[in-house]
Amino acid sequence: MKIALVGATGLVGSVMLNVLAESSLNIEELIPVASKNSIGKKVFFNKNEITVIGIEEALAKKPAIAIFSAGSQTALEWAPKFADKGVFVIDNSSAWRMNKDIPLVVPEINGYLLHANTKIIANPNCSTIQMVMALAPLHHAFKIKRLVISTYQSVTGSGAKAVRQMQDERICRPVLQRFYPHPIDLNVIPHGGDFLKNGYTSEEEKLINETRKILNDFSLQITATVVRVPVFGGHSESVNVEFNEEFELGMITELLENFPGVEVQDDPFTSLYPMPKYAEGKDAVFVGRIRRDFSQAKTLNLWIVSDNLRKGAATNAVQIAAYLADHKLV
Repeated sequence: MKIALVGATGLVGSVMLNVLAESSLNIEELIPVASKNSIGKKVFFNKNEITVIGIEEALAKKPAIAIFSAGSQTALEWAPKFADKGVFVIDNSSAWRMNKDIPLVVPEINGYLLHANTKIIANPNCSTIQMVMALAPLHHAFKIKRLVISTYQSVTGSGAKAVRQMQDERICRPVLQRFYPHPIDLNVIPHGGDFLKNGYTSEEEKLINETRKILNDFSLQITATVVRVPVFGGHSESVNVEFNEEFELGMITELLENFPGVEVQDDPFTSLYPMPKYAEGKDAVFVGRIRRDFSQAKTLNLWIVSDNLRKGAATNAVQIAAYLADHKLV
């Protein structure tokens, strides 16, 4: 099949190319797409050099699937145009996520929402994806009542400019183009996205709203604090989970171990727990520090880590594409 990748020259786009090459998808033609400034550049896919084209030319090629990783404005303008041509659009921006008519999909959890008429499909926020992967089997078993979330998010989640800022600061090179309002190296910044009138940020709001939609439970009580930390490799999350029903720790571990895409790393006495340094380049969601919250009944603490550019973006999008192919929807 033909697959278009819109935003092929960006940070997520480059990872998307690698994940597509590693996938089982039978790709007849990969169509790399980027903004006018990048048209004519070359990208590598399966050891082949391919020329980047514009989005209008890509639409004319009528791909079966178009994976968008080019921001909300591009997605809002162009996703409907591709969908009108019968193309499945998998969008990595926030443009369509909370639209009630657009499925917000993590295939292991709610792939069943995909059918022949779901032409626009939203890929969730990176920090949401890894968290709901751990929470979904627990919610099914014990019914989650409330979540208290603190994230420790990699600079890679902010894009190439943020990565460059940290690299410049780390080697004491002048920062020519600052992304964060403060130094990020040797620092933590409790600021992800834009601040809203209620004091929360847009990144925190995404965690709250997207989790409710993916788990299909809008009664969930959720509060979140997003923090940027000076690391590569992936996002980390401390999640306090209050259930409606009592649980046993052994059952929690068993449910997580048996859920596809989740790996339990939980032996603190041998210093085994998830860390972004070791999650980098992997597709799994790693869970550890599994323990009761003794300050409150029916409450659990989890530590969740995943590569935000892989499962948090590229891998999840490619898994959606694979689901469409496996179920003969394309």
